[in-house]
Amino acid sequence: MSQMTGGQSLIAALAAHGVQTIFGIPGTHNLAAYAAMPAYGITHVSPRHEQGAGYAADGYARSSGRPGVVLTTTGPAILNATAAAAQAYSDSVPVLFISPGMPLRHPGRGNGLLHEVKNQGAALDAVVAYSHRITSVAEIPLAVAQAFAFMGTGRPRPVHLEIPLDLLDEVAEASIVPPIVSALPGAPAAVVKAAAAALSAGQRPLILVGGGASRAAAQVKAVAEALGAPVIASTNGKGILPEDHELAVGAGLQHPSVVAAVDDADVVLAIGTELAPSDWWIGLPGMDSKLVRIDIDATSISTNAVPSHALVGDSATVLEALLVHFAAEVQGASTSAARRTAALREGLTADARAEGGPWLEIVSAIDAALPRDAIVAGDSAMACYYGALSNLPLHRPNAFLYPTGVGTLGYGLPAGIGAKIANPDAPVLVLQGDGGIMFSIAELATAAQLGLALPIVVVDNGGYGEIHNEMADRGAPVHAVALGRADFPALAEAMGCHGVAVADADELAAGIKAALDADRPTLLHIRETSRAADGMN
Repeated sequence: MSQMTGGQSLIAALAAHGVQTIFGIPGTHNLAAYAAMPAYGITHVSPRHEQGAGYAADGYARSSGRPGVVLTTTGPAILNATAAAAQAYSDSVPVLFISPGMPLRHPGRGNGLLHEVKNQGAALDAVVAYSHRITSVAEIPLAVAQAFAFMGTGRPRPVHLEIPLDLLDEVAEASIVPPIVSALPGAPAAVVKAAAAALSAGQRPLILVGGGASRAAAQVKAVAEALGAPVIASTNGKGILPEDHELAVGAGLQHPSVVAAVDDADVVLAIGTELAPSDWWIGLPGMDSKLVRIDIDATSISTNAVPSHALVGDSATVLEALLVHFAAEVQGASTSAARRTAALREGLTADARAEGGPWLEIVSAIDAALPRDAIVAGDSAMACYYGALSNLPLHRPNAFLYPTGVGTLGYGLPAGIGAKIANPDAPVLVLQGDGGIMFSIAELATAAQLGLALPIVVVDNGGYGEIHNEMADRGAPVHAVALGRADFPALAEAMGCHGVAVADADELAAGIKAALDADRPTLLHIRETSRAADGMN
């Protein structure tokens, strides 16, 4: 036990859990925590908006596998981060959101204290796994340890800790609680054996892999090769099996060819995927009777599809257990499996090229410029979900950072900043639309201040292109979607970045290569040629 302020106990507890970077903005109510940071060697990154802080922490967490941490001040600040918290919850990303709250003995019905909102904790509790209000300095390290334990076991979800602002300056005895280590759970042996028998008996097996398998890349590869099973990835599963592997069909579950592949398979192994409508745009095919499903969440394992074999447990642990049975029963990948995969890949590629036609040259330029170990931070933009998702090959887990479930705008730039901080030696590229980037355009200044060699590709169709098309398809008046023609390169220069207007794919590829070695971020602006762009001219 040591005498320390609440702010010191918070920062000491975070340091004890391996936190090296905190994203946030200082404010009147959280200064005691900021005062403690230098003593514990924690680096602070100051995004220009708390929503950007949340997205940056999300990108940090997705790309590194380590929880991201956000520290804001009270009221409007933590509310600014709520959209990012909702996105992290939707995509199962471990982010710890921390904010001060009203004092311990604050009047229950309020009195107009600075930054007071009606019920801050309830607002956060509505979008994260849980929001917990701490009631003593001594409890702070315990609450931090419990939050990290929660985020590290089961399905990872974001957590919010609210610390009454008077506790942050209060001096009291506190003891740091060390990290709680727990074993990754496996499924019961009898269930594993039955599932292994079903998979081994399949003549046309198929694997669907989602973000829940991101820590099981080696095991996914081994099981695919043992079964001779083609692998199709969801958006968040993209890159878990390198997309040039002979059993990799590709990413994107929204294609008719994928539905046909599921229909044709006689056994389907789904690993760490929700089978959610946000991935299956044209509808989920029926597969219950032939579905073997692995998920760490016992409630999610029967959501959207009820499996014939439900294996609740950590993906890597369960796959290792399955492999024990396959070693004796399955002969491994064959030439016929490779041919079957190639045929499925040809179908997905044809669908993807038809869907992503307006963006193919841009995506090809990005592919030509990026090294194999690249990370791409995207946004809810047509250039990403029609263009890059299924047409840009990536080769590492968590290589495609994308706001899948909630589908927020403005994610890509701050998420790319977080990913680059977490992976300083990896090439990271941001891919945004002109509408989405305006939600977080201020983070250009953050990236510039950090001196990140970060290419930021802005694909410009003049507005909200998807909504333009949907309005037109409804036969409704098309309005409120055109955003004009901002001078993005000039805006980037004004914020301390390089700004480059590129005319074609060749210039884009050259610009990306130069940006990967630049002394600061480089915004590369390219005009899109598409139905939406034509309609907004």
